[in-house]
Amino acid sequence: MGINVKVKLLNDKAHLPQRATQGSAGADLYACIEEPVTIRPGELVKIPTGIAIELPSAETGAFLFARSGLGVKHGICLSNGVGVVDSDYRGEICVGLCNVSDTEYTVQPDERIAQMVIMPVCAAEYILSDSLGDTDRGEGGFGSSGKM
Repeated sequence: MGINVKVKLLNDKAHLPQRATQGSAGADLYACIEEPVTIRPGELVKIPTGIAIELPSAETGAFLFARSGLGVKHGICLSNGVGVVDSDYRGEICVGLCNVSDTEYTVQPDERIAQMVIMPVCAAEYILSDSLGDTDRGEGGFGSSGKM
């Protein structure tokens, strides 16, 4: 099942998102920068991609995730954990990166910096209630279900 996502290139150096393989869940997003950007340990930066998108409906969202190689090998993660691009947003997609390692990392122009996954979303209605249904877990929070 495929869907069409319109992509507008905002810069002549921008790249279309690309899936690395036919089985890839995410499409790579590229740094659309003129010069390398160095991220010092503990630093947060915002990297433009040079693209804007139009999702097909309000029932879809674009979710930005870290690239595993950058995260595992270099400690470069998304500064907000997961980026969310709403269906009605038409501005440039930028990626917030943070360096959780103890070593500087330099992002190069055209480097793959994140991956974008298009997923369905449910438009929930939130209804105020004085009570919630009972479950076996109840109010058990972090770690309440035990270790495996």
